[in-house]
Amino acid sequence: MFTDSHCHLGFPELKANLPQIRAAMAAAQVERALCICTTLEEFDDVYALATTYDNFWATVGVHPDNEGVTEPSLVKLLELGALPRVVGIGETGLDYYRLGSRSAADMAWQRERFRVHIRAARQLQKPLVIHTRSSSADTLAILREEGELGGSGSAGGVFHCFTETAEVARAALDLGFYISFSGILTFKNAQDLRDVAAFVPLDRMLIETDSPYLAPVPYRGKTNNPSYVPFVAAQIATVRGLPVADIARHTSRNFETLFKGVNNTSLAQACGFADATRLA
Repeated sequence: MFTDSHCHLGFPELKANLPQIRAAMAAAQVERALCICTTLEEFDDVYALATTYDNFWATVGVHPDNEGVTEPSLVKLLELGALPRVVGIGETGLDYYRLGSRSAADMAWQRERFRVHIRAARQLQKPLVIHTRSSSADTLAILREEGELGGSGSAGGVFHCFTETAEVARAALDLGFYISFSGILTFKNAQDLRDVAAFVPLDRMLIETDSPYLAPVPYRGKTNNPSYVPFVAAQIATVRGLPVADIARHTSRNFETLFKGVNNTSLAQACGFADATRLA
């Protein structure tokens, strides 16, 4: 029924509890999850999840916040991005939120890293998983400069854990991207974001947990996991005046449309309790 389009099950606090998380997913009717890579150093762990469980898939990329890690070359992203069950490139993008004493001009390395990911995605024709925080103007500008205009040859992708303005959402949609909403949507002070969720077309919308972060109400402040993604769907359903099942159906179909390497694994096969004891 539900699909978590962005989670970090390779992180230690989730990986250590994977059997329990998979059981919770089954109980919550969360059929599938996309395991997101944030460094090349963690790729093997993320990829192991996708190759061990038939309802998990993987991405490859280096998060814009990560410094002091292996820098992704185009050749390496093309190599890893071509592996079976790797269905997207990222998490990538720009983040100017924690500049400290630096300025946006000092983040040229981050912008170049983003361009490398875009070029890999375009060559592989696999979608980008984009993180943007306090940097939306540069994020959109670089996408345009690299040819991501929504036409032939574009990789496309998703603006994940969306927290930007309605204007940014419209610009991303105009470039052919999807918008993904996380548990932030349920927070009391997130009315502006709920307004964005009210106008994003249902056929361009995804849901996610970004776990272990950003657990939705009523679990805010606790460790997040994919079994909580129905709370995001429920909030969108309230905003749109639709049944939760409609949001689940639309967002799961959108996941299949965007990430073309996934399939329609049945709930019994994907999240059965008999399978839940296997560790990556």
